[in-house]
Amino acid sequence: MTPLSRVVIGSLLILAWPAAHAADGQKVFTQGGANPAAMACLGCHGPDGKGIAAAGFPRLAGLPAAYLSKQLHDWRSGSRKQPVMEPLAKALTEDEIKAVSTYLASLPADPAGDLRRQQIADDPTTRMALYGDWSRQIPGCVQCHGPGGGGVGEHFPPLAGQPASYLVAQLNAWRDGTRSNDPNQLMVGVAKAMTDDEIKAVAEFFARPASQEVKP
Repeated sequence: MTPLSRVVIGSLLILAWPAAHAADGQKVFTQGGANPAAMACLGCHGPDGKGIAAAGFPRLAGLPAAYLSKQLHDWRSGSRKQPVMEPLAKALTEDEIKAVSTYLASLPADPAGDLRRQQIADDPTTRMALYGDWSRQIPGCVQCHGPGGGGVGEHFPPLAGQPASYLVAQLNAWRDGTRSNDPNQLMVGVAKAMTDDEIKAVAEFFARPASQEVKP
């Protein structure tokens, strides 16, 4: 083999590596990991990764890879609790976690709803989502999670399009201390300051499809 041939073949292998890496992530998502305990993600999160709202299973499609990877590592370490996800995460290898996180981040997600600020005067739920209640140290959800709750970076995941029951469960978990893996314990303080009715209303607000947003 000539030196030029070696260079060409080496270059092709390097170019092919990302595609193979993505394919591994798709395999973990659709078939599970090498360990039988690492079950396929689509069984609970749907074939498109958009979750199963009726069962309260969250969407994973389009979430930041770093956020997804952190959650899997937190389940492995026990800093986040969930009886199904803890053993599943422990059964995944580091390469599988990286691959499936990257694959899920590449999947398309439904767009976040268009929040109309002029509609909030008589809507306490929308006011909470937009502005919070600083008299109780509650920031507006979108101030961290972005316009329409579409997510900002790896620390503030999308709220839009997640099942209401999932959002309620997470806020309750932060409130009762069974979840505490957020940066600087921000969500712990927010959730503890919210009432049950506020938690339910905000969760339902972000769970509704973008097509149901009220237009002026």
